[in-house]
Amino acid sequence: MTWSLPFLWSSSLNLWTSAAVVSVVFSTWSSDNYTFAQPGIQIKVKALEELVSRIDEDVHVHFQKCEVEYLQFAFRWMNNLLMRELPLRCTIRLWDTYQAESEGFSHFHLYVCAAFLIKWRKEILSMLDFQSLLMLLQNLPTIHWGNEEVGLLLAEAYRLKYMFADAPSHYKR
Repeated sequence: MTWSLPFLWSSSLNLWTSAAVVSVVFSTWSSDNYTFAQPGIQIKVKALEELVSRIDEDVHVHFQKCEVEYLQFAFRWMNNLLMRELPLRCTIRLWDTYQAESEGFSHFHLYVCAAFLIKWRKEILSMLDFQSLLMLLQNLPTIHWGNEEVGLLLAEAYRLKYMFADAPSHYKR
């Protein structure tokens, strides 16, 4: 089998592009995320919990009543940058925004996760027990999401960032 020059060029360009994206993600994403006990991710999950307790106390209290810990669902959100929660087309759109944002992967992602969680407020509050609530949070119905839904999610995340990023005491109890 012989390889044509355009194929080789395309393959090497794809490899270079993939390597560049991974490099950007990991250079802006804390190295503490991938060390023993993953303290970076745990800190981000705790920050999400504090932020949600400020922006939607009903959801926060509901988690407490159902004995759902943020670590049980948000760890995956932080570790995988919502890649497992969203279709690929949405993940690409989301990560494109992260790259455009200064500290998008390391900082803006917190606000995206908060907006993502609050987007499901009605469904969350309708779940009355631990198992159904956790099943919902681990299998959110986003399969049919597209650019419009991600755009609305990002708009809400920008709003939250604008309100809370420069006023950290707003989300600390």
